[in-house]
Amino acid sequence: MPAGEDLRGLMRYWPHGVSVLSVDYEGDRMGVTLSSLVSLSLDPPLVGISVGKQASCYELLRRAGAFAISLLGSEQSDLARRFAAGRPPIVHWDGVPVRAGKVAPLVEGGVCWIEARTIAEHDVGDHTFFVGEVLTVERGPSTHALMYRDREYHGL
Repeated sequence: MPAGEDLRGLMRYWPHGVSVLSVDYEGDRMGVTLSSLVSLSLDPPLVGISVGKQASCYELLRRAGAFAISLLGSEQSDLARRFAAGRPPIVHWDGVPVRAGKVAPLVEGGVCWIEARTIAEHDVGDHTFFVGEVLTVERGPSTHALMYRDREYHGL
C-alpha cells in the first residue's frame, strides 16, 4: 500500500478548483482554502467537502452546522494563499473584501458562492467528509476560475 505522501505527491498533478470555506459560529469566524468541493446531488441539491481533522476551522465547522464556500476567480491567488497560511483569528479577515452571507462571510469577487447546512459527517481517515444541503447559490463577477496544480495557482 502506498504511503499518504505518495498519494499527495501524485494528486498535486491533478488540477483542483480553489475556494475559501468560511464558517461562523456565534460570531467566531474562520476561513480556510479548500480544494475538495464536490457536487453530490441535484435533487436535493447537495455538496460535499473534505476537511482535515487538524485544520484550524475543524471544530468550529462541526459546531456551526453550516458553511459557505466562495469559489475563487483566477485573480484571487493572494486570497487563496492567505487562507491557506492559517493566520491567527484576530487578523484572519483583516483587509479581505467580504460580505455577509446567510450562514458565514462570503469572499467578494469570485466566480460564485454556495451556502449549505451540514446534514451529515463521515469519518474518513484523517479527514471528515461533510455533506451540505445547499441553501443558496449565486454567480459572481469573475469569469475565470482559480485552479491549483503542482504547488502553484493557475487561472482557467
